[in-house]
Amino acid sequence: MYLGNEQNNGKKKVLKHFYKKSGIYFICVIILFVVIGFLTTVAPAYRFSSHTITTWTSDLDSSTFLYLMGMENRAFKEAYPKDKDLPNLSSVAFQMATSIKPNDTRSLLGRELPGLSTYENEIIIAGEGTDYTNLPVESAPPLDEILKDREAVVDESNEPEDPKEEPETENENEDDQLNTGDKDVVFIYNTHNRESFLPHLPDVTDPDLAQHGEVNITKVSERLSKSLESNGIGTSVDDTDIMKILNNNGWEYGQSYTASRKVVKEAFASNDEIQYVFDLHRDSQRRDKTTIEINGKSYARIAFVVGAEYPSYEKNLSLANDLHNLIEKKYPGLSRAVITKKGPRSNGVYNQDLSQNSLVIEFGGVDNNLKELYRTADAVADVFSELYWDAEKVNKNQ
Repeated sequence: MYLGNEQNNGKKKVLKHFYKKSGIYFICVIILFVVIGFLTTVAPAYRFSSHTITTWTSDLDSSTFLYLMGMENRAFKEAYPKDKDLPNLSSVAFQMATSIKPNDTRSLLGRELPGLSTYENEIIIAGEGTDYTNLPVESAPPLDEILKDREAVVDESNEPEDPKEEPETENENEDDQLNTGDKDVVFIYNTHNRESFLPHLPDVTDPDLAQHGEVNITKVSERLSKSLESNGIGTSVDDTDIMKILNNNGWEYGQSYTASRKVVKEAFASNDEIQYVFDLHRDSQRRDKTTIEINGKSYARIAFVVGAEYPSYEKNLSLANDLHNLIEKKYPGLSRAVITKKGPRSNGVYNQDLSQNSLVIEFGGVDNNLKELYRTADAVADVFSELYWDAEKVNKNQ
């Protein structure tokens, strides 16, 4: 009798446990269907976009995803690095919820302390004196301040001589001359086209207000174009006033690359010969960071910026690395760095997804003058021309 009661009690416990687990599973299934129904019927504005999910997971170590896929597919499990510890699920969840990496204090400080958000930039090649404390900085004054009329002074008699008009050639045969002929293979534009320079703005002392409608970074673009043309490389320069487009559309300064994207697309649509695209900017760093003396002459230093939030950015990065290394050999110290930018506080693309040979190049800073900037433009054209013609010779022999 006692044994019979005990068996009955045991069966009741098993059934109770079964019903309890079944109830939990049933509730989970109901919740799952409700969530799926909500996500598929809610207005598009309130849905989770792929961009949102990408933002949540962008800071996670790729090995975490490899491990998770390995739980379902042995091939991925075998590819997981044997010397790497298994991901800590609590740390992964904490990272996704807060965007803070427990093993990287920069991920916390960069959001809390002004100026430290540059932690999301990565120095690929550091030039002389370059570290995370002096990377290129973009000033973003209010649009009405950018568009204000200001006095500008340019002493053209004190500028370097214009580059030679005809390229030097080693061959007398016209067919062998280093010249692209009627083809404009380089396209230059300026997303922040009104970035100017304090030495030419006598009434401006605030570096953030170094903006002008005519005396600005576009003059450096024109000089670079002349220098490239003198080396036989056909170049076109766009003169669109991006800041006016922003103003006319009621857009914010942060939408500058949206406005200039149309300019680049139109350039490609009208000229299928374009091989290289350069977007020239002026850094907001001060003179001691953006100036160097080479052979007794003062030059404005440059920095190469590559967005790292599009699939083919490695190809643009390779071009930046090649140019930096070549410049370092011929003009030591002229290039400050090659850096990549990504994350919510940077554009991350810079229209570079439109070309595999596209770069943002920071020319000098707010304290450099046009004489220094023109010297640098000539130097960059000199080095780029060597890279371009070497590549053309290789392509011709293939």
